[in-house]
Amino acid sequence: MTDLLRLFTRAHKLLQAASDEAMSAHGVRVGQNLVLEVLWAEDGLTPGELAGRLKVSTPTVVNAATRMEAAGLITRRRDDADARLVRLHLTDAGRAAEKPVGAARAALAQRVTAELTPEERAATESALRKIIRTLDPES
Repeated sequence: MTDLLRLFTRAHKLLQAASDEAMSAHGVRVGQNLVLEVLWAEDGLTPGELAGRLKVSTPTVVNAATRMEAAGLITRRRDDADARLVRLHLTDAGRAAEKPVGAARAALAQRVTAELTPEERAATESALRKIIRTLDPES
């Protein structure tokens, strides 16, 4: 493994653990904040629509939705026009999580980049976008 891949792997693990810790303080697990972010922008999506926006598989969203429903963050309801479809809707608790989760994410981003200059931060974001485009041309 190259040093770059080793560094990416280590950074990913550390960032995931820090993100999980920051989110769990608000009753949200790591990854669920991304589902919530999409639903905050447009409530009532199907799991497939959410999966497409997050670029993950539908079963991944269904599994997250099951846990999020148990935690009281979302509810599942049949679509009024097509009963074959299930739509995911925010609960009051899911809506109320928007500000504290957003603040926790901002604080984590600040913590993670605290030792970077503005130029380094911009270069890191640019490099990560290029890597993502290379690995996922549909991004």
